[in-house]
Parts: sequence; structure tokens; C-alpha cells
Amino acid sequence: DRQPTEPSDVLLASDGRRDFSKRAVAQAAALAGSGHVSVVTIAKIHGSQFGIPHPGLLPNKQELDDRQRWVERAIKELRRRGAQADGQVAATRKARKKIAGIARVRGVRTIVIDETPETGLRRMIEGDLGKDLGRKLRKDGIAVEIVPRA
Repeated sequence: DRQPTEPSDVLLASDGRRDFSKRAVAQAAALAGSGHVSVVTIAKIHGSQFGIPHPGLLPNKQELDDRQRWVERAIKELRRRGAQADGQVAATRKARKKIAGIARVRGVRTIVIDETPETGLRRMIEGDLGKDLGRKLRKDGIAVEIVPRA
């Protein structure tokens, strides 16, 4: 497999709240063709006190195992569709910043992400990851494809 810092064509990303949709995986495979897709999901660190992470706020083993299964399933499906793929689970408090950093390091041209399903006040408070990434990465020439939920 490739080293994590080698360039990829497409990044399939998730903020870790839910698994990748079949439509997002299919879109990433279609955009990459026989190229490379990097898969990343976030394991959320919920906070810290005085800059020191509290063990109760870190992702537990079950959460990490779930995220790893999501990544492995996506990689398997991408390879079945003819794309090369690798992936990772990243633990962070700031999903947008981490995904943007991974996209820059891997040199992707497109990020594929599922639409944020929350609406109204919850969406306003939590934000819309796809739109936020699109604004943040526009200056870097990285496109963000938001896949609507079925």
C-alpha cells in the first residue's frame, strides 16, 4: 500500500458521526476512476481541561473500532469498484481543521463528503462540515463534493 503522505486524487471524508453512505463511496470511486482514494473519518475528542485531555473525553475502544470498520468497509468497496484506496481514523477535537490538513498533506483535488443531515438550530450550532470545508479549501484549489443523503 501507499504511504499516507503520497498524493491522492480524492479524499472520502466523514466527521465521525455516521458511516459513509453507499452514494458517497460510489461518487468517490467514480471521481477517482482507477486513481487513488484516501478515506478518513474522525474519532471525536470531546474536550479538555486546562489543555490536558481527560481520559473520559477521549474516544473509547468501541468508538475507535467502529470508525476503523467504517474505513475498512469503504476501502473494500472502493477497491471492488477499481480504485486504489487507503485510509485512516484521526482523533481530534476539530474535525474541519483535521480533514482540511489531511487533504492538503495528501494533495487531493476533491473531497467527497456526505451532506450534514441536521437542520435548523442544530445545524446552525454544529455547522455544515461540507460547506465549511468548501469555503476553507477554495483558496487551495480543492473542490468539495457534497453527496445528498438518500
